[in-house]
Amino acid sequence: MDKLRGTVDRITFQNSDTGYTVARLQAEGDSGDPVTIVGETLSLNAGESVVMEGEWTTHSQYGRQFKISSYQTVEPTTADGMRRYLGSGLIKGIGPVMAKRIVDRFGDQTLHIIEKRPKRLVEVEGLGRKRAEQIQQAWLEQHEIHSVMLFLQTHEVGTGNAVKIWKRYGSDAVEKIEENPYRLASDVWGIGFLTADRIAAKMGVAPESPQRIRAGLLHVLNEAASSGGHVFLPREDLVAAGAEALGLGLDLIEQEIASLAAEDLVLEEGGRIYLPHLYYAEKGTATRLYRLSQIARIEAGDVTAEIDQIEKRLEVRFAPLQKDALKKAVQTHLLVLTGGPGTGKTTTIRGLIALLEARKRRVALAAPTGRAAKRMSEATGRPAQTIHRLLEFSPQDGMRFKRTFENPLEIDALIVDEVSMVDVILMNSLLQAVPLQASVVLVGDTDQLPSVGPGNVLKDAISSGVVNVVALSEIFRQAEESSIVVNAHRMRAGEFPEIRNQADSDFFFIEENDAVGVAETIAGLCHTRLPKRYGLDSIEDIQVLTPMYRGETGVDRLNQMLQERLNPNGPSLQRGGKTYRTGDKVMQLRNNYDKDVFNGDVGRISRVDVDEQQVTVLYPGRESVYGAADLDEIVPAYAITVHKSQGSEYRAVVLPVTTQHYVMLQRNLIYTALTRARELAVLVGSKRALGIAIGNNRVSERFTSLSERLQQPEASRMEAAP
Repeated sequence: MDKLRGTVDRITFQNSDTGYTVARLQAEGDSGDPVTIVGETLSLNAGESVVMEGEWTTHSQYGRQFKISSYQTVEPTTADGMRRYLGSGLIKGIGPVMAKRIVDRFGDQTLHIIEKRPKRLVEVEGLGRKRAEQIQQAWLEQHEIHSVMLFLQTHEVGTGNAVKIWKRYGSDAVEKIEENPYRLASDVWGIGFLTADRIAAKMGVAPESPQRIRAGLLHVLNEAASSGGHVFLPREDLVAAGAEALGLGLDLIEQEIASLAAEDLVLEEGGRIYLPHLYYAEKGTATRLYRLSQIARIEAGDVTAEIDQIEKRLEVRFAPLQKDALKKAVQTHLLVLTGGPGTGKTTTIRGLIALLEARKRRVALAAPTGRAAKRMSEATGRPAQTIHRLLEFSPQDGMRFKRTFENPLEIDALIVDEVSMVDVILMNSLLQAVPLQASVVLVGDTDQLPSVGPGNVLKDAISSGVVNVVALSEIFRQAEESSIVVNAHRMRAGEFPEIRNQADSDFFFIEENDAVGVAETIAGLCHTRLPKRYGLDSIEDIQVLTPMYRGETGVDRLNQMLQERLNPNGPSLQRGGKTYRTGDKVMQLRNNYDKDVFNGDVGRISRVDVDEQQVTVLYPGRESVYGAADLDEIVPAYAITVHKSQGSEYRAVVLPVTTQHYVMLQRNLIYTALTRARELAVLVGSKRALGIAIGNNRVSERFTSLSERLQQPEASRMEAAP
């Protein structure tokens, strides 16, 4: 086996799911071009010094490469290695410029000076006593975790994840991991079961260990919820999936399911296996929806006359179905209002607010995301909040909502928009905080993609037949003038869109059958053609939506192309194969309550501090700072998935439609993407791919019990989550 030592020059590609990395390494003692290294490294950063074992191979397309079998990071011994090491962001306060100055001053004694004689750092130009002390402290902290880092690296955990683990566990990290390596999957964001399983295997945990099987089964259930939207798995499905994931026999899987159930780590009901929090969330949601649906409201006054007055005041004419919705909203405690684009949902909401306020009702407006809440507020002229803010989420109180069953919202009516996005967990929390004497109106479009989280609340509530539903269907005259609206409804009905490509149209289809050509066309549209023709801002006004992450027209490749075209220059940092540059549009990938940013929030990088190795992102109304270890929480957002666009609206949407995305070519996905466009929609791709998508109305079924629970009379006796 060959050995290779050197300094990572740059990351060319890194798959965060598998850890597969392609990088360029400046081999020690070699002044020539960097060599290509490939393999699973979990986490590797530019500037790190590494010792690797592996073998040299020759790739048919990319030439000579070093295929990594194992590696570990080490402190560098050369001046160039020290410059890269110190400037890589591992030592806070030292960026590439300061690293060069320090190494130029102290040469191969640099690390000794920082550790043993840090007061001499003031000899470096631009480095004062206070900053020297900060660097010394950062160095000591780095060395304090050195033993932990070495332990983690011997188990194939890279620096980025090692820092996260250290932040989570501190000096107890080794002890906690040795006790149960699988806890990493639940305790540390970004480290999943597969990574934890590799670490456990390195530590000698047997494949048939009960600890491993239990962790694997919980992983399967969590993955089913997060990726498939399932609230439960049928027992036989869990057994089969567990056996496949763990490579074990069915009997061992059955045995550990029984053990998990005995300890209430899973709950079984009628052959369905639930994670406890999902079981109670669905049961609690069913309880509140059922109870609200069964309460009759006796209203005084002439509702019809009041609606006539509101029509005059708002200068609108309500259609019969809209009037029906207004009446039911004040005569019942629960109403679902649904309909496609242009059918008047927003106008109905405005009328409903006016009607409720005329009756002196305290009305709250909410939506699942900040962008959706902002849209709701702009459309109604009334303040709207995210559901989290409405429920007064408090990280300081153990990540709980302050508004609960015991401390309900002080409202008489609640209107929630974009309910198709709301998963069963959040819906349960919301309904528990609504007093039973209040009215609830749930607004959404069942033909859009379902929630990213588990459950299918809106669809299940409607299909139960228990809840009052008004489905708006008439497209209003103004909306009929929009090709976006007309074609959205055509697609919704399974019909091919009308493609006229006239100058005054707001819907265009550009035919291009080659995936590379599609990507190039999209880059040209965003950079030049659409800004020039419509006066749009390339970054702020245009959003590229795409079905998948991989491929020539996937999120990853399109973001790389668009970043190069739209924002090529300026201070930047590199992490995990991604570049973060001042001016970049970025998206948050997880709820981070400490930073007050949430999954799907989009902002712009306002500052990159190369010395401190951190970036500042400006979100609407607030700024958040990300250190080197936090950067994997944000990704470039010039292109995002259609799923991530839910609840948003953009002046212009550009969407690739190619057979590369065959597995994701579904009607509801194309429909959701199209309805995100306010002024302009441009589809680029093949008519064959578009036809496949429109013809594919097979929506992945989710394992949920909400509709069934609502239909059971005993639903009124259900208990909420403990």
